[in-house]
Amino acid sequence: MTLYLVRHGSAGARDDSDPHDDDRPLDPIGHQQAERIRDWLVHEAPIVVRSSPYRRCVQTVDPLAAALGLDVVVDERLAEGTPIEESWALVEELVTTTAVLCSHGDVIPELVSRAQRRGMVVPGKSGCSKGSVWALRHWDDRTFATGLYTPVRV
Repeated sequence: MTLYLVRHGSAGARDDSDPHDDDRPLDPIGHQQAERIRDWLVHEAPIVVRSSPYRRCVQTVDPLAAALGLDVVVDERLAEGTPIEESWALVEELVTTTAVLCSHGDVIPELVSRAQRRGMVVPGKSGCSKGSVWALRHWDDRTFATGLYTPVRV
């Protein structure tokens, strides 16, 4: 089974002074990224789509979920600032299925880093650009064997 970690698409400029930043939507580039992610991952046939409650995350995976006839399940363990133990617990819950998890630029690198410290091999480039996807494969009850990073360009 494969776990896909999706960084939300482009959503304009962050405004740390705005208490409603969690409601910031995707911009036109972000919507194009969401369409590309849908077109790619629909062929991987995930059966679970989870997202941070932030609007930009839900919008990133909503086209994929719709194409698959699934609902996007909002999960607080994917929100910005979530402690790694909570996010990792979610990963461990879903390793026996093909799932898509949409999160942020702080959560995803922490998950990838933990998997690497436990032995996951990343044979290629690494990153966490907006609209990118990590494919984590071959769970061995402790970590994944490989992690492949793919930025989604528009």
